[in-house]
Amino acid sequence: MSMTSIIIPTFNELDLLRECIQAIETYTDTPYEIVVVDNGSTDGTIDYCLKKSVVLVSLPENRGFPEACNYGLKAASGSELLLLNNDVVVSKRWLANMLNSLYSTERVGIVGPRTNYASGMQQIELAYGDMNEFQETADQFNVSDPAKWIEARRIVGLCFLFKRELMDRIGLLDERFSPGHYEDDDYCYRARLAGYRLLIAGDTLVHHYGSQSFRKQGQERMDRLVDMNFHKFVDKWGVDPKTFI
Repeated sequence: MSMTSIIIPTFNELDLLRECIQAIETYTDTPYEIVVVDNGSTDGTIDYCLKKSVVLVSLPENRGFPEACNYGLKAASGSELLLLNNDVVVSKRWLANMLNSLYSTERVGIVGPRTNYASGMQQIELAYGDMNEFQETADQFNVSDPAKWIEARRIVGLCFLFKRELMDRIGLLDERFSPGHYEDDDYCYRARLAGYRLLIAGDTLVHHYGSQSFRKQGQERMDRLVDMNFHKFVDKWGVDPKTFI
């Protein structure tokens, strides 16, 4: 039977991780495992994970998002792999709908959902005041409908589902983009070069709090990191990733 490995890199922010995992446990109705990759948290994250039914990869220090994801991918046993930010809250039928999209044709390689907070085509404007209202909204939104699947040139890494077959073909995330930004654009570009299609599952809604770890570093530092990794992408591929948005 098919199983999805849900890989969650995390660094402190235990409250977010707890909410993320609780939503997965509540709303996921297809086989899955959770792989938490901890980047040296000091807030009780390790103790929490040890009490949960998760695969735990504990790193001694903060290695950044791409490297943590790669550790998780190596530890994962699923036939599908899903990179999930620790500040994402999932909803009813989220994974089943995304899997329907992923396996709609052999050439689909990566799928992402709609969300309240993302760059590009995946963001959707919705009015909900709290997480109870979000779940009510998502329950009405997450009705399986292939007519709502949208071809895309990039999928944002906040909730990033792909086939193991794709990873076997194009490899892991490129760690030159550590601690984060543009590693998802890079992976999407590599997938497209290998002939795979990318789809936005427009029948799936998740909530994203948004850039919690990076925000704490300060806006100026974050802006410098984004600019630096933008130039790394351009140097690697000779194309402007902003044209994919």
